[in-house]
Amino acid sequence: MSMKPLEHDRRYGELDQVMHAYLGQPADDTPERRSRALDAYLRHTWHTRPSAIAEAERQLREYSRNPPGRIRHGLGEFYAIPDTGIPQSGIGDWLMVLADHLKKSIEEGDVPEPSSPQTHWEWRARFPETAQLLGGWFSQDIVDEFPDHDAAVADYAATTDPQLAARLVGELHELLALPLDEGDYALAAAELGMEVGPPEPFSYGAWFQALATTLSSI
Repeated sequence: MSMKPLEHDRRYGELDQVMHAYLGQPADDTPERRSRALDAYLRHTWHTRPSAIAEAERQLREYSRNPPGRIRHGLGEFYAIPDTGIPQSGIGDWLMVLADHLKKSIEEGDVPEPSSPQTHWEWRARFPETAQLLGGWFSQDIVDEFPDHDAAVADYAATTDPQLAARLVGELHELLALPLDEGDYALAAAELGMEVGPPEPFSYGAWFQALATTLSSI
């Protein structure tokens, strides 16, 4: 019998957040240096949920000290560490290195400098509602579902709670406030799930601005 969601979150919820930050990123932390993935986790989590970092540190140490044994594997009552390229025999030591870095960050205020998102996980963690719109309404299937971009945006507005749409507007303004050039906006769109280009004659940045204006008036 696998774990119920509440038990999973109590044991592994924040560990899972840290592990997701490593998807597509090298797990190249050393005792002296944090990886890009861990920097992204810390940068975002310090800003949004600072108390979660201590819980992540606790869960990482607990998992390292008490990895799931044969019985828990058989019952399905365990968290499976995603493949990060670390050999199975080295997972425990690696988790301890991460926990030490989290502890240092808390105790010494060693926080990554603010910046634009640096990883796929960080883009989606920072702009979740933008990812919901771009990934859900602007995939390659848009040509089969809507006559144009405006129709897709209208459908989003008609089927989404106004509070979430307002959150999206705020995220777009935050995105536009970052020091990004047009290439960065294209990267942001791709990281957030957009699989088509902006409508003519807009650039990505100009379309994000127009989108914020449109949704603010709906």
